[in-house]
Amino acid sequence: MAIPFSYSLRNLWTRRLTTILTAGGMALVVFVFAVILMLAAGLEKTLVETGSPDNVVVIRKGSVTEVQSGIERQQASVVETDAEIAIGPSGERLVAKEVVVLISLPKRDRDKPANVVIRGITAVSALLRPQVRLKEGRLPRAGSSEIMAGSSIAGRFKGGGIGETLRFGMRDWRIVGIFDAGNTGFNSEIWGDVEQLMQAFRRPVYSSVIFRLRDPRAFGAVKTRLEEDPRLTVEAKPETRYYRDQSEMMATFLRILGITLTIIFSLGAVIGAMITMYAAVSNRTGEIGTLRALGFQRGSILAAFLMEALLLGFIGGCLGLFFASFMQIFTVSTMNFQTFSELAFSFTLTADIVWKALAFSLFMGLLGGVLPAVRASRMEIVDALRAV
Repeated sequence: MAIPFSYSLRNLWTRRLTTILTAGGMALVVFVFAVILMLAAGLEKTLVETGSPDNVVVIRKGSVTEVQSGIERQQASVVETDAEIAIGPSGERLVAKEVVVLISLPKRDRDKPANVVIRGITAVSALLRPQVRLKEGRLPRAGSSEIMAGSSIAGRFKGGGIGETLRFGMRDWRIVGIFDAGNTGFNSEIWGDVEQLMQAFRRPVYSSVIFRLRDPRAFGAVKTRLEEDPRLTVEAKPETRYYRDQSEMMATFLRILGITLTIIFSLGAVIGAMITMYAAVSNRTGEIGTLRALGFQRGSILAAFLMEALLLGFIGGCLGLFFASFMQIFTVSTMNFQTFSELAFSFTLTADIVWKALAFSLFMGLLGGVLPAVRASRMEIVDALRAV
């Protein structure tokens, strides 16, 4: 005969104060666990959404990022003649030869500098990134020292606003436009004319060649053709894959950090749950004896107390996720370990994080309740009733 579920629920309600305190401790652990995972998920989402599945990024073989890459002009000309490159609405080939460099800029809230990506673009670059929208001002004129900044740069760095001037590459650059690229890494970049930036930084080579495929299914053939061409020393990747690789190191670090912190904090929460459940067993010795006298088996007693512990974990998990969900309104910035540049992104709560957090909270409840539940189930009827 099983003890009704309402019995466990009613006992938690009767001990409201200890239930709230114990569930609160678990909620704090789940909050930390979920927030760290949300941070990693937000980083991955931002970088993956930066790329387009139809675009291909070509960089020098062996390079991890565009900053490390270098493609000579002759090689870039060979790449842009590939027959699988798509044609734009005005008859132009959808291929852009770009240069990417890093500069250091001070932040608005403090003078501490951070690395920022400067991307040299062509007229076709905007067509390859339809997620980029001009938010304020106008586009930079080709062949000039005009630039435009992503919305994250404009808000966080000195000199990044429209009408302001930045000095780098021994020249003054005037910001004439602010663009919004949604939840992508382009928001943390500054764009200008590729030829002007190459002259300013004395770079005789491009960093990458980006183009759109006529048919995304032809990527395998294009990759093989480019990488096996004896005139080239390049590597081709889908743009989504390229940016996913950029997030790998940082996201892995955040997950390891989150798991480490969670394990440390969870020890206290498990001990708290165990103390709570042991106190419940001690206070209800007579009640346990009565249940046994009424015919409830040891397994039913064990299941009832385990259910209380799991309910504590579930309540704590729900509370932790509830408060963690509010972190999605915040935007954070940090240095991407692979590009060494500043990147702004938001916390992202996913279904995967929700079930992992709830599973972890239930596991904490189970660990905290299993020993007290075993103790309750092993009580002899006579000894338990003697305590009444």
